[in-house]
Amino acid sequence: MRRAGIVVGVALLILLAGILYSCHRTAPPKLTLKQLRFDQLDGWSNDDVAAAVPAFLKSCAAITARRDDESFDPRVKAGDFGTVAEWRGLCVAAALLPATDAAAKAFFEGNFVPLLAGNNGQSDGLITGYFEVVLNGSRRREGPFQTPIYRRPPEPKAYSRAEIEDGALAGKGLEMLWVDDPIAANFLAVQGSGLVRLKGGGSVRIGYDGSNGRPYVALGRLLVERGEVPLKDLTMETLRNWIAAHGDAGTALMRENPSYVFFKEIAGDGPLGSENVVLSAQRSLAVDRKFIPLGVPLWLDATGRFIPETMRRLVIAQDTGGAIKGPVRGDLFWGSGERAGRKAGAMNATGHYALLLPQAVAARALAAADAN
Repeated sequence: MRRAGIVVGVALLILLAGILYSCHRTAPPKLTLKQLRFDQLDGWSNDDVAAAVPAFLKSCAAITARRDDESFDPRVKAGDFGTVAEWRGLCVAAALLPATDAAAKAFFEGNFVPLLAGNNGQSDGLITGYFEVVLNGSRRREGPFQTPIYRRPPEPKAYSRAEIEDGALAGKGLEMLWVDDPIAANFLAVQGSGLVRLKGGGSVRIGYDGSNGRPYVALGRLLVERGEVPLKDLTMETLRNWIAAHGDAGTALMRENPSYVFFKEIAGDGPLGSENVVLSAQRSLAVDRKFIPLGVPLWLDATGRFIPETMRRLVIAQDTGGAIKGPVRGDLFWGSGERAGRKAGAMNATGHYALLLPQAVAARALAAADAN
């Protein structure tokens, strides 16, 4: 499950992450780094790098709010990524950039070094996508709005999904909203964040606020194992269509995932990632924070399996996810709504990324990665 507004965080395709990409290494995961030049980044000259600068500045605001002597991301143990002081000047310079691609490219090329990430030297990994679900809802139970969205109860681990759906929490004042689509509510729990358009006008943004502690079971995996959907055809759209087309069997399938997610209202803009900054569509990436620091720019190069499309662009590590594990694992945020959901649900790619680190930091990061 996705935390801090979107974790899973998890990402998508979370339902495919454990199915389509297996890593059979015997060695434990280890971040390795290889220095590159910018002219070795395929597609660098074609990307609108300036479009990633606003996302980078959001991370800068979070980073530079801390003391100069603090680590860039103190939770990362895989290497030395510098101190806040070593990034502060670059953040100031980025804020002064003209809004042109040429200026953005010159800024990164003049101040950063690209380091190709690897897992024990293997640079290819799984890249999926996620999005913010948009639902229709009401503050009270009425008409088509019959599916509750619950706040976190005092004892969140007391009940399974089936028990909650059978009424274990009903009437306890925990119903935050009611929505008109139980299938969309199920996918809301996977994404961990959503925007609910209210009957009568207005909207409410909601985000992950814990779970019942039960293990997450991927419904797509169950369908593949039972021969209901071929592995090659499994996407979020095919999963949703199967559930919708099979009535009671579709409802029963959703209940086979015992994990249940609780939500809270999110004030202001969103959705928020684990860095506690607002995510940017197609420019924010969820990563494994054990290896990749939040706030770091990454050059992403990924080629899809279901859609023969190559995505090469500058993104910023700003989120994490429960299914996002390993030194080379990413989950691209596509934005909000149906179109973003289609893109996220179809994204299942083999790819790699390079960390862009300040010149003074890059040499230490290389040495630290080699030593770990």
